[in-house]
This record gives sequence, structure tokens and C-alpha cells, in this order.
Amino acid sequence: MSSFEVLAAGPLTTVQDEGRSGLAALGVGRSGAADRRSYGLANRLLANPDGAAALEVTLGGLSLRVGDETWFAVTGADLEVLVDSGSGPVAVGRNAAFVVPAGGTLTLGMARAGLRAYVAVRGGVAVEPTLGSRSTDTLSGLGPEPLAEGDTLAIGPRPGDLPDLDVAAVATPEADEVELSVLRGPRDDWVVDVDDLVHTVWQASDHSDRVGMRLSGNAPGLRHRDEDRQLPSEGLVRGSIQVPPSGEPVIFLADHPMTGGYPVVAVLVDEDTDIAAQIRPGQSVRLHWSRR
Repeated sequence: MSSFEVLAAGPLTTVQDEGRSGLAALGVGRSGAADRRSYGLANRLLANPDGAAALEVTLGGLSLRVGDETWFAVTGADLEVLVDSGSGPVAVGRNAAFVVPAGGTLTLGMARAGLRAYVAVRGGVAVEPTLGSRSTDTLSGLGPEPLAEGDTLAIGPRPGDLPDLDVAAVATPEADEVELSVLRGPRDDWVVDVDDLVHTVWQASDHSDRVGMRLSGNAPGLRHRDEDRQLPSEGLVRGSIQVPPSGEPVIFLADHPMTGGYPVVAVLVDEDTDIAAQIRPGQSVRLHWSRR
């Protein structure tokens, strides 16, 4: 079985797949790739089966050395991708399949736009599954530990089919203001004026991770209609926008908790949650009501 060695892990690199579906009633979140669209594209470029495990790289800085000739694809954040076969690094394209020769290295620069890159390997990353998934859940601690320098990861058997797409025409993640569509409710009547959610230009806070992204704006934010009223904990889904007493909304992402006790006043349209996963701290965010 082929493998690769981690020479540098960057700020945060985890193994992710499609996640742990169907276990919410047991208190186990789905987790999985934060940007499912970019993750899925990386696997399709290599003809990997749906659900093959890949690497999710936050901001960049990952460097790997392969033992045997290995095919990769990198999607998501806009960053430089370098392959070194021993004669110096050569830039290769994102959103395309490429080969790293035996003994060569693959290195990602730091992201210029977007937050998370996905590195798929032909055959998938072959770590042991936990509850049916190879995903790292940073909230619950399920799944493999984040990658560290010196780790060696096995690569699964190559699929029989060959990739039939050279380059995918994919837009680069937005580096300026990002627009997201949201559906109103279910607890929109718990705040004084829920339309403030879409009338405010928010900024993504640096208090953001795979669990959720906090939005900051002009004080006082969204005010609870009755500050003494208590809401029993209820279920949460990916893309839920919860308003704590601070008035600063929180958009829940891949590793969100299963329940929460603050009102959820809106929910992102599902595909826009993938876009939200690429928003960097400090970026402007504008929400608007979905017409669906």
C-alpha cells in the first residue's frame, strides 16, 4: 500500500470525507468537509468513489512527500501548488489532476483567497473510520487527530476508472464582500427586528473555526425581544444562524453542536454554506433573504 509523509502540516490540516450521517439522534454530528462542493470536486477529478477521504487544509502551508508515484488534485482556496521531483519546485494548476513522482514532494503556499483547500489523492486517504467516517470532528474529538509533522498516512487502492476531466472551470473564492442567501426562521420572532440581519454589513470575526463563524457588525447587533425569556435547547443543522445575547450572529458550520439554547433566526441555503466555509476572518459578509 502506498503512503505519504507529512513534512509540514500548516495551521490546521484534517482528514475529511462526507461525514457521519444519520447519527444526530445519538448526539453525533455529521462533521465532514466544511466545503462539500470543493471536496467532492477534488475526488471527481481523480475518479475516486464518492466518500473517499481527503485532506482539508486551512490557510495552506501543507507539505507532503510520497513514496511511490501518486496522483493528486487540489481544490478550494486560491493558493500556489508546487511539485518538486528533485530538481526544484514547479507550479501546477488547481482544480486539475497532477502526478507527484516517487520520492517527490507536494507543497501548498498560503491562501490568497478563500480559507480551506482540499487535497485529494487517487485512492483516498486510508485512515481507520470511526462510526463509519474518516472525518475529524474538532468539536467532539471523533476521528483521527489533525495532521502533524512526521505523520505517515496510507493511500487506498486506486480506482479502476481513469479521470476523464483535465481541468474544472471553477470560480476562485471571493476575496472581497461575500453574499449569502438565508431562509427566515424558525425563531425570527425572538429578536426585535430580524431584518437587521440582512440590512447590516457584517464582518467575519477571528473567533471562527470549523464549528462556526461569528459575525460582528455595528453595536448592538440583533437584540432579543425579551432578554429574560429562556429557550429550551433544540436541534441545529449546518447553516443555522443563532443569535446569542451579545447580538452577534453565529453561522454554524461542519462541526456544529447538535443542540443549542439560543434562537435560530435564519438558516443558510445549503449550497451557500459551502461558500461560508471559505470566508476568511475580516471579510465582509452581506446576507439576503432567499426567494425560494
